[in-house]
Amino acid sequence: MLLRFFDLNTEVNRDYLRIELVKNQTLAPLISVSEIHRTHLLLRSVVVRTPLIYNAVLSERYQANIYLKREDLQVVRSYKIRGAYSKIHSLSEQQKEAGIVCASAGNHAQGVALSCFTLGIQGKIYMPMTTPKQKINQVRLHGKDKVEIVLVGDTFDDAFKEAMKDCESTGKAFIHPFDDEKIVAGQGTVAVEILEDAKNSIDYLFCPIGGGGLISGIISYMHEISGETKIIGVEPEGAPAMKMSIEQGELVTLEEIDKFVDGAAVRRVGKLNFEITKDHVSEICLVPEGQICTDILDLYNEQALVVEPAGALSVSALEQYREEIRGKEVVCIISGGNNDITRTEEMRERSLLHKGLKHYFLIRFPQRPGALSTFCTEILGERDDICHFEYSKRHNRAMGPAVVGVELTHREDLTGLLQRLDEHKYVYERLNDKPDLFTFLCSM
Repeated sequence: MLLRFFDLNTEVNRDYLRIELVKNQTLAPLISVSEIHRTHLLLRSVVVRTPLIYNAVLSERYQANIYLKREDLQVVRSYKIRGAYSKIHSLSEQQKEAGIVCASAGNHAQGVALSCFTLGIQGKIYMPMTTPKQKINQVRLHGKDKVEIVLVGDTFDDAFKEAMKDCESTGKAFIHPFDDEKIVAGQGTVAVEILEDAKNSIDYLFCPIGGGGLISGIISYMHEISGETKIIGVEPEGAPAMKMSIEQGELVTLEEIDKFVDGAAVRRVGKLNFEITKDHVSEICLVPEGQICTDILDLYNEQALVVEPAGALSVSALEQYREEIRGKEVVCIISGGNNDITRTEEMRERSLLHKGLKHYFLIRFPQRPGALSTFCTEILGERDDICHFEYSKRHNRAMGPAVVGVELTHREDLTGLLQRLDEHKYVYERLNDKPDLFTFLCSM
């Protein structure tokens, strides 16, 4: 072994030591740049080259140059077609003849469906029963007579288990949504297009994380070609599988997740994706589901952009990095636009709760005529609005409980509302602070 002796007081030797330490670390192998380039050439006749668009609204808001990589404009309205076609095209002729199986929360299924139709392969697609109807219909539209859809369970993980049973019994090839080198190489082509279209070097790239296929592909390419770019992975607060795994140094399976961000709500990320991400991602950021809803509504109302919950993750992370990204070149990947319009009211509700503009109470009302009128006069402010009221009169008691929802104009108005409730000696409980009770009472 060759030993090198040097003076640590010199800058040159300190730099040498840092380089040697990095070289001696055992890092997970990345998908090669040449493999991603080969996949990029393969996909040119299949996928849409989505634009990298400067966003004036977000740039002004955060005092940075913010660009959106618009994968919501992809042929299946998400980046998933890239990895799905890459993997299915790589199968042997025997495997293609036998047909394939996949599990998906929606977007991967659409990519697989279109790939099956394009390549003339039969596919069986397992999806959670909670998948938005809009995504299920899109799978049928893209796959036509080449796909069979099976709805099972409540989460991706439930659908995954059933799909694996199918593969074990039939021997068909399983097209994994993220834990596969060909899938990762396909998703990595997003980074190829970003760097080819970027006018300046990129300081920050915000990338959503579900199972980890997209970010591991992005990392594999950016690490070699644009190593100075800081890559921020973004997960929903209710499903932080990658962040928890990195913190604990091993793959973690979450017991409970919030399924709202259906395109990113997984209990366990892929092994390959974890290995790549843990060694090379700059940071993992968690964003509350309520913030995601706020940004979905803002993007639509302000800019007419239709994005799904997972597609808004990267934009939702910007607020946490407001000071850090000021004056920087920033790219946010809008990963998908398969939004179900029937969820709009739920999104508005979550947004208002997150912003502190909607509050629910369990209040004991006197059982006499005019009690509600008195409440409105004594308690509500000029700009407050009752948006929910449930009450059943009970003749054998002097007081009866009512569930009351109040929408405020400003977050600060809550202080005055609570003061008036206390001054007039109302007996009440705040339901926003008790999620289990809140969910039970407000869904009855």
